[in-house]
Amino acid sequence: MTSKILVVDDEPDLEHLVIQKFRRAVRDGEIQFVFARDGVEALDMLAAQQDIDLVVSDINMPRMDGLSLLARIQEKEAQLATVIVSAYGDMANIRTAMNRGAFDFLTKPIDLQDFETTIRKTLGHVASFREAQRGRAAAERAHASLSRYFSPNLVARLASDSGLPELAGQRREVASVFTDIAGFTMLVETIDPKILAELLNDYLASMTAVIFAHEGTVTKIVGDAIHVLFGAPGDQPDHADRAVACALDFDDCAQAIRTRWTKRGVELGPTRIGAHAGPAIVGNFGSGSFFDYTAYGDTINTAARLEAANKQLGTRVCVSAYLAERARSFTGRPIGDLVLRGRSEPLRAFEALRAGDGTASTARYSEAFGKLDAGDPGAMPAFAAVVGAHPGDLLAGFHLRRLLNGATSTRIELL
Repeated sequence: MTSKILVVDDEPDLEHLVIQKFRRAVRDGEIQFVFARDGVEALDMLAAQQDIDLVVSDINMPRMDGLSLLARIQEKEAQLATVIVSAYGDMANIRTAMNRGAFDFLTKPIDLQDFETTIRKTLGHVASFREAQRGRAAAERAHASLSRYFSPNLVARLASDSGLPELAGQRREVASVFTDIAGFTMLVETIDPKILAELLNDYLASMTAVIFAHEGTVTKIVGDAIHVLFGAPGDQPDHADRAVACALDFDDCAQAIRTRWTKRGVELGPTRIGAHAGPAIVGNFGSGSFFDYTAYGDTINTAARLEAANKQLGTRVCVSAYLAERARSFTGRPIGDLVLRGRSEPLRAFEALRAGDGTASTARYSEAFGKLDAGDPGAMPAFAAVVGAHPGDLLAGFHLRRLLNGATSTRIELL
């Protein structure tokens, strides 16, 4: 890359001497010189030529002297390295120039060898400074990119030199949580685009705040759908607890958003949430210009299908038994043994609840489910009693319909 140097001096023969001294560097494209006769002309050239790397300026010049030019250069956002030239005995002005930000100085009469040494030293400083700027800018871009995926405290760890979690592809034990808003596609077709943007921004900002509160990692946001990981990229031994707590907070947050937007005349569907735990391959599978930290494997697919299962079950938060068993003090109701789409083996699932939620109805439901699990014919009247006492219990209603249609076990085939 060619370094461009502006020499500001009113002596007419200096241009010829400089070009002669640097003729090889000029010929090889290493250095390019441009010349101005005073500070006013120099400012015009700096405004017109944004690629100037270094200014070498005399102090004593007509119209605008070198000290005034230096002050104007220092006002610019992208400050240029400046070398000041003055008479040998003019140390007061040289000291003023250095105090105002000049990088170095030369004395007259100019020694061309000293001139070349100073120029090359200053260009080296400029190159180092710009490399540092590029590194800082890259770090800021990386920080901004990481902040889209990771909680703020994890971003700080990722940006530090110590304790750096592994971002390359690896197999890890994780907990995976998926969310999706019921009926959102239909809503998109009918709502004003400006209202939709406001709604979606409100929803995603609120939900990502929940994620980061539990130190989760956002791997995907597609429209209204969100995928969150716990246990990657950093170690989280309690990833199952975090996933369950996050799922419950998701539910509370989404319900609050629904209430808020209903008051504004927008009927937002419930958010369905699915969660599962197990091994997955996680890592940055993007390219150098596209950061895509994500996860693959059966654990991820199962979590996504548990989220979709809520639609048929009438639930909002559906988690696997595998996850529930690994979370401390898990509270929930058994849903059944789900045969998810694409699978042949059933998977026991639970509806996650907060401790103390619907204690009476939960007890009645658990009693009815116990009869169903044992193949007891009394399961049908037991579920009928639950629905009679709690008409809004959609999961109990789902089981009652199954039993009325001939089901006799907890095995549930999902489409």
